Amino acid sequence: MNHRPFLLLFALALTAFSTPTHTQTLELFKQRLAQPTATDGARVTATEWGDAAEATARVERNPTRLTFRGYRICLFLDNGQNARAEAVRAKTLFEETFPDTKVYLSYDNPYWRVTAGNCLTAEEAIILRGRVLSTFPRTFLKNEELSLSDLLE
Repeated sequence: MNHRPFLLLFALALTAFSTPTHTQTLELFKQRLAQPTATDGARVTATEWGDAAEATARVERNPTRLTFRGYRICLFLDNGQNARAEAVRAKTLFEETFPDTKVYLSYDNPYWRVTAGNCLTAEEAIILRGRVLSTFPRTFLKNEELSLSDLLE
């Protein structure tokens, strides 16, 4: 029996009823920031100035991807024979140790790289680096191209 039509129908139904992560609103983002972190209980209070809510709403309505310069911390960078396995291990360790911070695994020929965080300023990245330094002593700041959806995820 061929299960392909059933699987296709199931996948279409699943996508129809699932909520994509890019539809998260600014209000949900602020609520998520206000929750204490699991590691140190820190909270963030977001205050909107001027027309920030209106500008964010305009960007959410516009399907183009707004990008800007930001920072991440680089946890791992290597091109050795076992670099892929080590990068996966570093990503897994970070996810288990710091579940409240987004981590990224990428391959940019010939390097495997693991970066973390979506920081708007270098100061924010330095604070994040300070939090993870005991687990990842060789971290450094990396200037990255971030998007608004990176901050909302």
